[in-house]
Amino acid sequence: MTRHFICIALIALAIGCDKNNSSSNAGNSSTPSVKLQLNWKPEPEFGGFYAAKDSDAFDKHGVTVDIVEGGAGTPTVQMVAAGKVEFGIVSADELVVSRSNGADIVALFAAYQTNPQGIMTHAEKGFKDIADIFKSEGTVAMQKGLPYSNFLEKKFGFDKVKIVPSPNGDLSVFRTDPNYAMQCFVTSEPIAAKHAGLNVKTFLIADAGYNPYTTVLVTRGDYLKANPKIVQSAVDAVKEGWEAYLKDPTATNSAMQKLNPTMDAQTFADSAEAQKPLIETDDTKKLGVGAMTSERWQALIDQLADLKVIEKKPSPVECFREAK
Repeated sequence: MTRHFICIALIALAIGCDKNNSSSNAGNSSTPSVKLQLNWKPEPEFGGFYAAKDSDAFDKHGVTVDIVEGGAGTPTVQMVAAGKVEFGIVSADELVVSRSNGADIVALFAAYQTNPQGIMTHAEKGFKDIADIFKSEGTVAMQKGLPYSNFLEKKFGFDKVKIVPSPNGDLSVFRTDPNYAMQCFVTSEPIAAKHAGLNVKTFLIADAGYNPYTTVLVTRGDYLKANPKIVQSAVDAVKEGWEAYLKDPTATNSAMQKLNPTMDAQTFADSAEAQKPLIETDDTKKLGVGAMTSERWQALIDQLADLKVIEKKPSPVECFREAK
């Protein structure tokens, strides 16, 4: 589950936003058909989308959605920007970078209110917070050059630690080196490590102050303007799907496992449980699941500008559509 660490690096190579490719299915049939491109394989982080499909919520809201699984390096932002798909799943920092580069991408729904990116360490190290990792000599496996890495380097410095490439979820070195820490998703690698009998402690990067929304449903601005009813139908169904999945993920997990048999049933269940506090927060209690705020987007934009990740600041109101 390291795709978000990879995807934002691809934005610099983004294919142009060809507005002439904008494809509206409205009017072609009584039930418009659209594609939703994921940035990874079927796993609990996409549970609400699959729940919306399996429960016929999409059909109930009048739209047929083909969910297309992704993989490492799937250029979801570019695919949406180029009109290859109507909807995609990205992270908020990817969207801001994309908009800064001229792509008209708009966020519609943010499943993860708290970003699941973290650093996993051996519990025996006794670290109390993420700062302790960078105060101690050791090795940190992470992908340098991405916004979260730039943030950590600016805040804590990398003078005492050796930064090596991410193992992309492989626990081989972690098993044998007690001074080795690695980037992770708190809903993935720590669960795999515990299942392997390792005693780990994980620190969310969000707790250090870098917390972009992720598992964000997006579309193009021109598609939204041309097809507001289709977009609203999709969002309504997605919200319904996530509410159902958070209440009981069992059936949807079973359906996703058939599509992704590399993840066992227990890991599906553990991951679904681990992500709940990242999805249900004080904001969602007030505003509803998937909601976003202008303040959060502005804070992220300012951070990315401060980190020199973007030169041009997009307006936060251009980045997302408020929930209806």
